[in-house]
Amino acid sequence: METHLFNPQKTAKSVMQKYGTQIESWGPFAEGKNDYFNNPVLGAVAAKHGKTPAQTALRFLLQSGVVVIPKSTHKERMIENFNVFGFELDTEDMAALENLDTAQSLFFSHYDPQTVEWFMTLAK
Repeated sequence: METHLFNPQKTAKSVMQKYGTQIESWGPFAEGKNDYFNNPVLGAVAAKHGKTPAQTALRFLLQSGVVVIPKSTHKERMIENFNVFGFELDTEDMAALENLDTAQSLFFSHYDPQTVEWFMTLAK
């Protein structure tokens, strides 16, 4: 599911929890959209912990109960992505990052009837 700092899918996550389903982010970095890695709030929280914006974003999602699958073809970034368990974001950090929620997809609208119909053709 598209789940990242700018669209943490709060409503979907709540419904999924109700039915014992685990939310998973296939694109925790939103493919870099919305100038993701240069966001000043994310950068400030990252600097506070001596971490990169990517590590901080992953930590935020993990602490929010989201399974993350970050993609990289670079060994050093893969190592960096695994190095997110040695620190924890405090309540203030979490609140600051939660405020980045736009509640909108950065890719396409899941509520657009044409998009939904297109997805339904993939199941055939």
